[in-house]
Amino acid sequence: MLQRAFGATTLQVSAVGLGCNNFGIRLDRAATTAVVHAALDAGITLFDTADIYGNRGASETLLGEALGARRKDIVLVTKFGLPMDDSGRRQGGSRRYVLEAVEASLRRLNTEWIDVYYFHRPDAKTPIEETLRALDALVRAGKVRHIGCSNFSPGQIDAAQEVAREKHLTPFCATQDQYSLLAREIERDLLPAIARHRLALLPYFPLASGMLSGKYRLGRPLPAGTRLANPRYSDRVLNDANLRVVERLKAFCTARGRTLLQLAFGWLLARPEVASVIAGASTPEQVRQNAGATGWQLDTDELAEIDRIAPG
Repeated sequence: MLQRAFGATTLQVSAVGLGCNNFGIRLDRAATTAVVHAALDAGITLFDTADIYGNRGASETLLGEALGARRKDIVLVTKFGLPMDDSGRRQGGSRRYVLEAVEASLRRLNTEWIDVYYFHRPDAKTPIEETLRALDALVRAGKVRHIGCSNFSPGQIDAAQEVAREKHLTPFCATQDQYSLLAREIERDLLPAIARHRLALLPYFPLASGMLSGKYRLGRPLPAGTRLANPRYSDRVLNDANLRVVERLKAFCTARGRTLLQLAFGWLLARPEVASVIAGASTPEQVRQNAGATGWQLDTDELAEIDRIAPG
């Protein structure tokens, strides 16, 4: 498995990471263990979860159990900030809640430290300095090694990094944002900010909720049980225009003896800001397919042709 630098840190991570949002919802304990072990066997070293995944906590719990003694061999990413109960108390970026949330995640993950701790989304009610001071305390205590943000605007990233610099606090080293061949909006403003601050980008929905998996065809019924059978995901990406783009991308791949999965991963990995492509999996075979889809290094002409097919 190809290893890549994680932004400006000393971390090295696998080019494909394992997204753990299925754990505790679609996958039970046995299925989670099988997927995690397949990922370890395939050389995947980046595991991405969040406290909210698995109906508020189950993903972290099952991941911690499945990793066991192999915890020390991987880069563990989790997140905080989204509502963990219905009271409105266990959410956001207040100092009180950050310190509470990290202890809960450490317990569930059965670990003494988190490699990268992400603020899952901005909190308009809490000054960013308060959040950064709490996260800085966690880094100084050794409970967290690096911090990141997710779903921040370019201006919010700039402001947070400036506060960290002025107050001598730990800055963000990474960000997570939606990015794929069918969702290129971040290229206009956000990607330049990511590059400017030398952040590691972990794209989520790299397959556009499955549109780039090759399962969906124009004029054909949706495969039963797939993610896009759920309106929560299909309403965002499932339309005739995107299906036509996917058909052209498939033809591009077929002409080169490649797969759509290889294109989706290879295109993202051609971006220097991308540290790893986070891909979920529900079976060990799917893990192995994802891990094996990183060998296509697109040349300049191929990238230009892709831009014509799927422009930003």
